[in-house]
Amino acid sequence: MVIELHDICKSYLQGKEQVPVLHHIDLDVAEGEYLAIMGPSGSGKSTLLYAISGMDRATSGQVLFEGKDLTKLSEKELAKIRLDEMGFIFQQMYMMKNLTILDNIVLPAAESKKSKESRGQKQERGEQLMRKMGIIEIADNDINEVSGGQLQRACICRSMMNRPKLLFADEPTGALNRTSSNEVMDELVKLNNEGTTIVMVTHDAKVAAKCGRVLFIVDGNIKGEYTGLKEITDGKERERSLNNWLLDLGW
Repeated sequence: MVIELHDICKSYLQGKEQVPVLHHIDLDVAEGEYLAIMGPSGSGKSTLLYAISGMDRATSGQVLFEGKDLTKLSEKELAKIRLDEMGFIFQQMYMMKNLTILDNIVLPAAESKKSKESRGQKQERGEQLMRKMGIIEIADNDINEVSGGQLQRACICRSMMNRPKLLFADEPTGALNRTSSNEVMDELVKLNNEGTTIVMVTHDAKVAAKCGRVLFIVDGNIKGEYTGLKEITDGKERERSLNNWLLDLGW
């Protein structure tokens, strides 16, 4: 397993009270899996994603990434694992305004000591990723000169620069129109087919239907898990099947 969660709880301090957000979560994520996490607003979806990735520490329980317990690591050790072994895509596309798109993409490799590549080699690999995503023509553009769909594909390129074992996506299509959303999802499916493990939070059943497994979270508890998508090849049928399951759970 790439990820193993054992009895994960998370609570936040509000005033003088601890408010529980995640309740005793157990979860395994296998290598090469594409997992979607769904649920109503405020259900704990993003909190779970941040706990899995070590971006936010669980209050109790174990988060094992390739056997290492992330809850026991220092902030410096966590930062190194996130930079070298994980990739991140968010709804808000964080990029440096004073850099070109290509320079933004190459930035994680420039910061990492994982690779012995020269600056030129890293630049070339960034360009290869951009070609693969169909956005090489915007390499020298500023971030305010491209569309939302292009920018999100650039974020995917950036997330893949250090060849991560695990990719986290938090509402990666939330700010996009349907056409751009479909294009971004097609790229993520291709990456998964090439072996990248992906854990994604989404509120969109059309997006989740492209995944292999779907978790449904309500009030910090896993209410259901759907694995029936793997056997269905037709896209519309996948969406219908998932929607029926979600309706049964009260979506």
